[in-house]
Amino acid sequence: MTRPFGYFVHHQGRGHAERCAAIAHALPAERPLTIFCARDDIFPPLPAQARIVRIPSLFEATGDEATTMDWVPTPATLHCAPLGWPGIRQAMATISGWFASADPALMICDVSAEIAQLSRICSVPHVKILQHGDRGDAGHRAAYDGAAGLLAAFHADLAQPDWDTGMRARTCFAGGLGVDTHVPDRAEARARIGVEANVELVLVLSGGGGGGFGQAPLGIGARSRPASRWITIGPVVRDWHATEPHNIEHRGWVDNPADYVAAADLVIASTGNTTCQQILAAARPWLAIPEWRYFDEQHRKADAIAAAGVACVRPHLPSSADAWGDAIAEALATHAPDRQRRLIAAAPAADAARWLETLADRLWTPPDQPARNAA
Repeated sequence: MTRPFGYFVHHQGRGHAERCAAIAHALPAERPLTIFCARDDIFPPLPAQARIVRIPSLFEATGDEATTMDWVPTPATLHCAPLGWPGIRQAMATISGWFASADPALMICDVSAEIAQLSRICSVPHVKILQHGDRGDAGHRAAYDGAAGLLAAFHADLAQPDWDTGMRARTCFAGGLGVDTHVPDRAEARARIGVEANVELVLVLSGGGGGGFGQAPLGIGARSRPASRWITIGPVVRDWHATEPHNIEHRGWVDNPADYVAAADLVIASTGNTTCQQILAAARPWLAIPEWRYFDEQHRKADAIAAAGVACVRPHLPSSADAWGDAIAEALATHAPDRQRRLIAAAPAADAARWLETLADRLWTPPDQPARNAA
């Protein structure tokens, strides 16, 4: 029987689950896959050989926790490891118990420094999903340095300059992983979302990992460009002092974001990984605004995007009509669609699955035998 892969999926946002599902479908049908996650409702459909095991959240209190023990120092090699939490004990016991019973070939961690280190401690080789951010701390270094390999759901041109040659050599870059890279026809997309063919559409896109953009600055932007139609999808933070013009509409969560991106003349969006890959695949003019995330993840992603020349980047939404005008003019003038499309692989999930299979084969092939998938 083929040894299984394990996969830990963080449940904040949807990107972790979407790239897990993409890899699951690309793996060989005979490769069992056990997914550990605190939620099972964030996943797209999965293949028959994949199953989800729900575990307690590693960072959300339920009320069953002991009185705070925060006076006990947290070692630098851990990020979130509160004491006295039965849910964490249950989650770790479930995963380590599966390690003992299933004898997995590989554990994929997306993302948790603690789960990555648990895998290494339990003598299970792991692959760590690589994210942008200021992650040179001891916890991330332990997870990365102890990994059999690293997997990045973006193109190598978006690598951070502080990732050295050795780190990049251990990384599989898969631009577009987890995203449907088929771009709908612009005219058909406009018809589906109810936007006229001849109007300039400015799309504001907020992902599921945060609270969204503020209503007030978006109102200023829409008022500064009155001939355009502005549509927001995803969350928007309501501001009591916001005064909005008639040309902005908030549609909230939608089931077809790809249609909106394909229909847009300009996209204003944060720099979460799924959002980035959707916009790059559609090759649309992009005003990129990083949101707050742990370890400044989106800010470092924005730096990489700016360096690659695939978006106009601002540190926050423009705060005046003049600033909006300057940002939009730059986004339109510097648009490089061919450069954007080049950062999306033709078959990123297949590339990642092939790399994982080759890595597992190398790990479990005795040194005196040739690896089955050796190039």
